[in-house]
Amino acid sequence: MDIAVIGTGYVGLVSGVCFAEVGNNVICVDHDEQKIEKLQNLISPIYEPGIEQLMEKNLNAGRLAFTADLAQAISQSELIIIAVGTPSLPNGEANLAYIEQAAMEIGKAMNSYKIIATKSTVPVGTNEHIQMIIAMNTLQSFDVVSIPEFLREGSAIDDTLHPDRIVLGIENPSLAAPLTELHRSFTDQIFVTSIRSAEMIKYASNAFLATKISFINEISNICEKVGADVTEVAKGMGQDKRIGSSFLSAGIGYGGSCFPKDTDALIQIAGNVDYEFQLLKSVVEVNKSQRYKVISKLEASLGPLSGKSVGIWGLSFKPNTDDIRYAPSIEIVETLIRAGARLKLYDPIAMEKFKERIDHPAIQWCENALEAATGSDAICLLTDWEEFKAVPLSQLIFVMEQPILIDGRNVFSKEQVQGTGLKYYSVGRPDLIGASRPKALAR
Repeated sequence: MDIAVIGTGYVGLVSGVCFAEVGNNVICVDHDEQKIEKLQNLISPIYEPGIEQLMEKNLNAGRLAFTADLAQAISQSELIIIAVGTPSLPNGEANLAYIEQAAMEIGKAMNSYKIIATKSTVPVGTNEHIQMIIAMNTLQSFDVVSIPEFLREGSAIDDTLHPDRIVLGIENPSLAAPLTELHRSFTDQIFVTSIRSAEMIKYASNAFLATKISFINEISNICEKVGADVTEVAKGMGQDKRIGSSFLSAGIGYGGSCFPKDTDALIQIAGNVDYEFQLLKSVVEVNKSQRYKVISKLEASLGPLSGKSVGIWGLSFKPNTDDIRYAPSIEIVETLIRAGARLKLYDPIAMEKFKERIDHPAIQWCENALEAATGSDAICLLTDWEEFKAVPLSQLIFVMEQPILIDGRNVFSKEQVQGTGLKYYSVGRPDLIGASRPKALAR
């Protein structure tokens, strides 16, 4: 098909490039002319492994183009994909301003029948709102469908090219066949449903995954008190086919552009129909409190943090992305600054974005993990980058003021820690070096 993708963020750019990769003609559209110029020069505005190579391949093949001219892109395309942002409003609801603007511009630019597909995550009923806006701005016939995305940052290309399933929210039955055929290049697991169900599937999926994360973090907190190992508990749970092993890694909580935003939005969706989603509210509260476990472990190990030097390994909300939206590192760093600590920060990719968000005299920006550890009273591992897993732990005792490592992602095993001389504290696991734990941690 000839496809126009409106929005060149994670969802829009990755979707556009992958649709081109499987043989479609794709035009990616963005109002930001500087961003379009960078894209035309094969510079991706997002960090996603492999994206620039696929951009170059499909641009050279003539299947992919970038433009700021929305009207031209609409006129040349059969399928229009809306992939603009839906950030949270202060009350947690999704901000639909970009969606509404895109719908209005699509209506004005239409020159023939079009299929408009919403990939942006939107509250239930939004596609009907989109249909109304487009109808107010065009005399052309069109259909609106919902095709929610389920990609993960850091593995977005693979998730798009090899998805678990495709959900097609369709009201016009005649669209089921062509849209199924379009997506068959990715998978045969294609589920056709109503538009409202498709909208809810996206929110329900993310809310359930967030619930699994908060649940295992609550289990990890109990494990610390009773002397169990949450990694063993999670492995035993995950072997039950009814539960599954994914999203059962204890740590300092979820972040990113999806789970925090979508859980808040679903709570608001429920509230708007007079339903209190008590379970999901608890999931959100658990996640907010979990990141402060790092602070409590630091205080138990070091005492008052004023004047202490703390190294931070990892700032992005997860590895293989530079995204710091809702990253636990933000609140942890802000809390440490308020406590008077001196910080040495390092992340393989996300430091520039983090510096735009937080820059303070108490922060020293480091070039590698060992530099962040050198002279520090403690190291806090906040993002499980592969680079950190390769750090020779035996060297830390020679460069740190105090050999304390607080592993917020349970990266290291007992075997890796033994013999290093480190005082090692993780999440939901007993002391891995066999030394006496500080009283505050042993309670």
